[in-house]
Amino acid sequence: MAETDHIIEMKGISKRFGAVQALNKVDLELRRGEILGLVGDNAAGKSTLMKCLYGAYRPDEGAVFVEGKQVHFHTPRDGQAAGIAMIYQDLALFNNLDVASNVCAGREYLNKVAGLALLDKKSMHADAAQLLSRLKINISSTKLLVERMSGGQRQMVACARAIGCMCKVLIMDEPTAALGVREANTLLQLVSEFRDQGLSIIIITQRIPDILAIGNRVMVLKGGQRQGILDVSEVHLDDVVNLIIKGRASQEEEAVQFKSFG
Repeated sequence: MAETDHIIEMKGISKRFGAVQALNKVDLELRRGEILGLVGDNAAGKSTLMKCLYGAYRPDEGAVFVEGKQVHFHTPRDGQAAGIAMIYQDLALFNNLDVASNVCAGREYLNKVAGLALLDKKSMHADAAQLLSRLKINISSTKLLVERMSGGQRQMVACARAIGCMCKVLIMDEPTAALGVREANTLLQLVSEFRDQGLSIIIITQRIPDILAIGNRVMVLKGGQRQGILDVSEVHLDDVVNLIIKGRASQEEEAVQFKSFG
């Protein structure tokens, strides 16, 4: 695969919090137009790695490349400017505002009236409706208050807001964790369509079957170290679980033992 086929590369990323080594020389490659699952047990370093990519954290060591060019992010705004969006598990939506206001948050339409800058709500609703339609997000009205929406609908609003900011890379932190089966399946189908439209997506998740259902590859972290990256079409659930539990070293030991008995 050519270097240019990787929209994101992270090389040798390390991050320490006091005495805790959260990440230890981790590499990650995200291909253009793929869904990459990032899995591992609690405290494996998944969210920390993604925050280093997004600009919420600055790594102690290592380098980040976007479309082949090294970048130095100091804040999430830097990540956003480079086309990277992250949807946190709490979604960070404005519950007291409607769908259009949330979708257009940070890029509001304004009209000047008597020297005052006022929100152009008509344009915001039109923009939000057009975006929802393009993304095939089924929400009945852009005037609905977010606080009255289901968990799945709220996830979709968060996705629309991220994509409306013209992101190329979408990071999703446990997107289906609080959803029922039907809503989770609807969201996963939507994420697959985002991928088909050319978006590159990283999903942090504990629900491994979700990634096996829609992902292209899955990367396993354990103790802040990369254990392996697997092609979804070539593995089963047990393969991923074993790598999470036993780690790369145990797999290598088993391979040596098997060879010695062969």
